[in-house]
Formats: sequence, C-alpha cells, structure tokens
Amino acid sequence: MTLIVRLARPEDDTAVGELLVQGYVTAYARKMPHVVVSDRRKAELRDVASKREQATVLVVELDGRVAGTVAIWKPGAPDSEAWLPNAADLRHLAADPAAQGKGFSKALLDEAERIAREEWRVSAICLHVRRGNAGVAKLYMSRGYVREPQGDLVYPEVELDAYALRFG
Repeated sequence: MTLIVRLARPEDDTAVGELLVQGYVTAYARKMPHVVVSDRRKAELRDVASKREQATVLVVELDGRVAGTVAIWKPGAPDSEAWLPNAADLRHLAADPAAQGKGFSKALLDEAERIAREEWRVSAICLHVRRGNAGVAKLYMSRGYVREPQGDLVYPEVELDAYALRFG
C-alpha cells in the first residue's frame, strides 16, 4: 500500500467531488440517518475547482487513486469560517467509505496542520462539526481540538459546533 498526501490538481476535481458527496452521504446515512444531504449541498461539494481557487485542497492517493481529501483556508481567505484572528479554517475532510480505517484522515490532518503551523504560521485552526456528530467531534478532540461555542454557526438547514486547535 503506497500512501501519498499531495495538493489536489484540476484532474482530481471530479474524483474529489464524488468522494466528498459519497463520504458525507454514507457517513450521515450510517451515523445520523435523519440528515439529508440536499442536491444544493452536493453541488457545492462537487465544485472543487472553485474551492481550489480559495483554499489549499489536499488529497491522499492510495496506489494512484484519490482516496481522501481535506481543505484548508488561509486567514482572511474568501469563504473562510474561522472566527479567531490569524486562524486557518479546516473543512471537507472525507475518505473513501470503502477504505475507511486505513489512516487517511490522520495523514491528511497531519499535513494540513503542518501547512498551517509551519508554512502559514497561524496561531490556530478553526473547524466546524455538524451538531450531534459525536464521532467526528471525538476524532478532532483526540488531536487536541477544543470546543469553542463562540464560533458556532447556525444556518436554516444545519447547526455547526465550533472547535479550534491553538498553536503555542
């Protein structure tokens, strides 16, 4: 098994978009069956080209195939949802549902956190987790992210709990 974490390229956009849609639909169907991923939300997830214009999109490649992804926005980037000053915004972590449990999320998060800390020199990374998604929240908390209710977001279709990882 050869695992590579790299920047997403334009030729990855379709695979990344489908991975996000399948990851979200599958995860919510299994863990939160009451959640419906709307067609509008699916279209947003599939618009990887626009995301790459604003954010650093990473992929994990397994034996030459995109098998996971995450995106991170610099402080002040368009569409950033970070609420702390000098903080990056981490979003859209997904792994191929058929290959979960192989360490893809860890590899992607390690690289995203390294970029934010070492290259961008931010003071924190902010992220949001759908309210009630205890498994995802537990993943981030196990990496040192702390619940920060002042960054919560409430939209008509979803409530998001805020977490942050602060550096030194």
